[in-house]
Amino acid sequence: MNVLVTGGAGFIGSHLVDKLVDEGHQVNIFDNLEGQVHRSTPAYLNEKATFIKGDMRDIEQLRSAIKDIDIIFHQASMVGIGQSMYQINKYVDVNTLGTAKLLDLLVNEEHEVKKLIVASSMSIYGEGAYLCQDCGEVYPILRSEEQLKKGAWAIKCPNCGLDVREIPTKETKPPHSTSIYAISKKDQEEMSLAVGKTYGIPVVALRYFNVFGPRQALSNPYTGVCAIFSARIKNNNPPVIFEDGLQSRDFISVHDIVHANILAMKSSNADYEVFNVGTERPTTIKEIASNIMKLYNKNLPIEITNAYRKGDIRHCIADISKIKSKLAFRPIVAFQSGMEELVAWGTTQEAIDRFDDAHRELKDKGLI
Repeated sequence: MNVLVTGGAGFIGSHLVDKLVDEGHQVNIFDNLEGQVHRSTPAYLNEKATFIKGDMRDIEQLRSAIKDIDIIFHQASMVGIGQSMYQINKYVDVNTLGTAKLLDLLVNEEHEVKKLIVASSMSIYGEGAYLCQDCGEVYPILRSEEQLKKGAWAIKCPNCGLDVREIPTKETKPPHSTSIYAISKKDQEEMSLAVGKTYGIPVVALRYFNVFGPRQALSNPYTGVCAIFSARIKNNNPPVIFEDGLQSRDFISVHDIVHANILAMKSSNADYEVFNVGTERPTTIKEIASNIMKLYNKNLPIEITNAYRKGDIRHCIADISKIKSKLAFRPIVAFQSGMEELVAWGTTQEAIDRFDDAHRELKDKGLI
């Protein structure tokens, strides 16, 4: 098939391109090589794929890119929760309106597209799901700033105020997006599903949890925590952790993300559905920092600030029972081997540690 991967020069998109090429598809990459992510054209771009430099905001470039395409993987996105809160126009322009332009073409012009797979995000949930011994499953909203100022990090039941424990989050949890980035990702998936259902174009939305692996931009201070810690540790700077370091996330290898995308492409069971893509395994941020430190063979202090960032959540772990049932998806890459691969790649890369610059920007904007 003829396949288009928007954002195909990026971290996840490039791995997806490699897999599609390996399976014999004709693959086009559509990417604007965003300067914050790419300092130059990546050396890892697959030579068997066709690279098209283009921007989701340019409808003429999009029109040309989707010509004769059978499958679209829409990976292109501005990424960064904190940054999205002060670059509001750019994030909405690229993520929401860029997707709108793609959908506009699919509705109003002739094309051969048979399926659209959209990269969504766990960030749309806000806080994850929790269990209260009295109230059952509950969905707390963000902790108040008054609570955070006291250093009281734990989530309480929104109904009775008792302590609660985190549980895996199902796709049915009501979204409570707490950043412009999260809202734009929700826009992408909801617009795509609405248009797909109306016009009979199969659409799949995959809600990625915390993806890590090789090709993550080590010099982008708004990318995932694994890459941010890698850049600091590689440059002999201590990893900086907000709150107490015991907040947890669901970390999944980029290779498993690619596997989920391929399953979504091939199975009609995926059509018009939303799926979590994670591991159901919680890992604390402190554990991530310690692990990366050991793998880089560094002996640095871990700086736990006991400060907070506005909009941060405490816990969110994927419930993947739906994607297991409908698509027979199982995460294959063990966490430790995935981390070893990330660090092995990181040792070969130049990493400019821009965390302090990003920290100052967030502080200047009142987010820390």
